Amino acid sequence: MKQIKNDVLVRAIAIVFKRLREKTGLSQEKVMDDLKIDKGLSLHVGRLETAKINPTISTIDALCVYYNISLSNFFKLVEKEIQG
Repeated sequence: MKQIKNDVLVRAIAIVFKRLREKTGLSQEKVMDDLKIDKGLSLHVGRLETAKINPTISTIDALCVYYNISLSNFFKLVEKEIQG
């Protein structure tokens, strides 16, 4: 089954995750390494932050836990980004 991809939504998710990472002052490599160690998650943060991948809800949840933001607050930021 082919995965559905909403480019506007994926781009907004990418922007919000990039802002969260930059706010913490962490490098993409640090986030990638931390998630690999803590969650066993193999994720290319650069591809996520440039909207080259369509993240699963599980990946979004793992990143929200990592950045200490609730899913609801995360998606509020995403919605704001979409609305401009």
